[in-house]
Amino acid sequence: MTCGLVVLSLFLVVTGVRGFSLDHDGASQSHWEITEEAVLRATAEACRAEAREEGRIFTLPATLTPQSLLEACEAKQSAGDFAKNKFQIKSSNALVNIDYALVPSRHFDNEEFEQGKKIITDGLFTVKVNIKNKNYGAARRGLGEILHTIQDFYSHSNWVEMGNDHPFTNLIQSGDSLEYSTAKHRPTCRNCSDDCTGNILEDILSERLLTSGYFSPRSSNIKPTGKCSHGGDKDTTTHTDATGGINKDSVNSSHGHLHERAARVATEASIELLDDVHAAVGHKNFLRMMGVGSGKAIIFVIDTTQSMVSDIVFIRLVTIMTIQQLEGTENEPSVYILVPFNDPGFGPVTKTTNGNVFISAVTNLTANGGGDSPEKSLSGLQLALSVAPIGSELFVFTDAPPKDTHLKNTILALIERTQCVVNFVISNNTLKEPIYTDLAKASGGQVVTLKKSDVFSTLTLLLDSSNSVTLLQAARKSSDNFMFSVAETETDLRLFITGTTDFTLVSPSGVVQKSSTGPLTTSKQTVGDLLLVRLTHETGQWNIRLRSTNSYTLKITVRSPVNFFFSFMQESEFRSTGLAPETNKPSAGQNATLVVVLFGSDSATLKEAYLVYSSGAGELKGNITGHEDNEYLVHFDNLPSEEISVLVKLQDGSSLTKTTLENFQRQALTSIQPSSFSIVSSIPSASLEPGSTFFTNLTISTEGTEGNFTIQVSNNQNLPSTILPAIVNVMRGRSAIAAPEIFIPNTTAPGTEIIAVVEVGDAKDFNYKRLTLTVITPVTDIHAPVFSRLSPDPNCTDTCTSTYQLSILVTDDTVLNRIFVREGNGILTFTSTPDKQ
Repeated sequence: MTCGLVVLSLFLVVTGVRGFSLDHDGASQSHWEITEEAVLRATAEACRAEAREEGRIFTLPATLTPQSLLEACEAKQSAGDFAKNKFQIKSSNALVNIDYALVPSRHFDNEEFEQGKKIITDGLFTVKVNIKNKNYGAARRGLGEILHTIQDFYSHSNWVEMGNDHPFTNLIQSGDSLEYSTAKHRPTCRNCSDDCTGNILEDILSERLLTSGYFSPRSSNIKPTGKCSHGGDKDTTTHTDATGGINKDSVNSSHGHLHERAARVATEASIELLDDVHAAVGHKNFLRMMGVGSGKAIIFVIDTTQSMVSDIVFIRLVTIMTIQQLEGTENEPSVYILVPFNDPGFGPVTKTTNGNVFISAVTNLTANGGGDSPEKSLSGLQLALSVAPIGSELFVFTDAPPKDTHLKNTILALIERTQCVVNFVISNNTLKEPIYTDLAKASGGQVVTLKKSDVFSTLTLLLDSSNSVTLLQAARKSSDNFMFSVAETETDLRLFITGTTDFTLVSPSGVVQKSSTGPLTTSKQTVGDLLLVRLTHETGQWNIRLRSTNSYTLKITVRSPVNFFFSFMQESEFRSTGLAPETNKPSAGQNATLVVVLFGSDSATLKEAYLVYSSGAGELKGNITGHEDNEYLVHFDNLPSEEISVLVKLQDGSSLTKTTLENFQRQALTSIQPSSFSIVSSIPSASLEPGSTFFTNLTISTEGTEGNFTIQVSNNQNLPSTILPAIVNVMRGRSAIAAPEIFIPNTTAPGTEIIAVVEVGDAKDFNYKRLTLTVITPVTDIHAPVFSRLSPDPNCTDTCTSTYQLSILVTDDTVLNRIFVREGNGILTFTSTPDKQ
């Protein structure tokens, strides 16, 4: 038996609340809002615990917002990462109402309590495995899904009706059976119509038996006579015995009088679940998953063929210099990722939070082989994008065109899903590769073509610019005029231009400059075909006209903490009128809703939002239909079929006088081209054991282009896969089914994350579905540790604020991973005894 002796002091923490509902009116709390509050409070607790361990003072803000939390955590530089990661958790939660709308156990419907609990406990295990293997994206997706299920327990079951004001901790404990579930054919409700307040039978409540409502949006009756229904307009079982419903999803639901109470308990249960994850993985890993505490990732994808010898030397020098400069600062990277590629091989991935490990990995690269000129650059890039944090910036170094051109659409899909920026540094000034240009353009990155001797200066320049925000970016093939505005608090105004140096610049005060040198320029730098111009700071609207008959790019950046990201949204068809993020391309020719999320300031507001045509043909202005705090819904009519990006106009008065508002302009780096058809997966994510096969059904539908579509599937681990049929014929207004399969070999290591992309398209259009798989081993440790008090109860009431000592014997039938104080400022010490079994 493994055991430990623990001495600790405890105190209670009380936090503030906040939230935002994307799918209910302001009187109700949704999954979105409950998850927001739970994530903020659990993250605050992790920051407090880490500060205590490091001997720092943590002061909980009176009003808990993302910005006030990060200031308390001493991590203001993490605003973008925290906002995107928190959004990913909430998005995965919302998607359960779409991806698993008709799976009762995902919602604790149809009295499927044991099945619902298994989803939670199995999911918790997978989340912890992913965090320990640094698969933070997969962990966040899993967290969102199981948070939805545990929140639905309190809204869909009779737990609250039985008088419970606290979470049912049994739901997150493996191995323990749920007791007191109602027998399958025992009646649980009486008929009701307008008023369903007392429709649960008295004997069910007095015997404290668990029940939940049955739900079906279809006409077939799946409910045994006398059972409770979920209730609501989309539930057909509400019209059969027993009529009515018991859900508490909103104040207007069948049991809406208990909505606020159910939401409160669901929030506490969500925090309890997040605290359980925190306890298992530790403060630092939990905060890394949330994106709190460090700067942006550094991600290199490097060609290691023979001709890249000198490039690797320069990359190594810049790596050492950069890591030494950033180490110990607030901008120290959150993670370092290295992916080498050659021909025919690529990988493996080096992913570390230790800068010295990354330096060692780069130093140990050797250049050899290659054979013919094309290399597997896109395979290496695919591998990097599958492990990159959301919104990262990647640098691809090569001197050759891609051999694996069939992966172009896969890369485009991954760029759209991750909103990562991809830069290509091509040390071959005669190489013009359209695929690299297209990928960089779609991601908002640069293609810099140069001599090998310029690699050092180019990488230094690009890394120095990676913490900027973008005011405007464009790619054109003819002369054009651009306007952009600069705010007073923004600094370090820069122009990045490739393809031409012929431009005219006009400042807000009317000063004209007809080249890269003049009164508006503080410095300029040319590396390869990239021109960097640093401009004087002047507030107001600027104008720049570029003249060229060839292709060129323009990017304008500043330094500022205020920025945004976006996501197209889709409606839930079966569960509610709520919204969840699109998981593939939005539909051309259809109306669309966009959510715009601001970060870096609690006082920034969205004033206007536009879809900007990448061709330069114009823009489409959106209608802001609702917002709460830093999240805004924007409606657009009739999406175009051509490539677009999002541009927003903001106001912020946080750093000026109360009567002065400053205007900001921001453009998203990622471009998206809407598609004429859609793809739905029956299983978008799964956990699998080595030696198993993953399969799902894809439904491909079109309201526009019809005909034959080719389907292919690829994955970041290069695992065997098939898809049948490989070509489908889809008529307008109809759909077709295809079934991809991915085989997981027995040798696949537990904890491996598999990112598969299924592409469907023809020569003019394509769409995709991203599938996320995690390889795990079965759960064997199903018994919780046993706690035995050794010392007497402390002589203290519940409201006592004094310090006291408490000794506890902790035993477990496997191994105790870690012991720590979850709450309080006490000193913890423990001793371990040898295994007695």
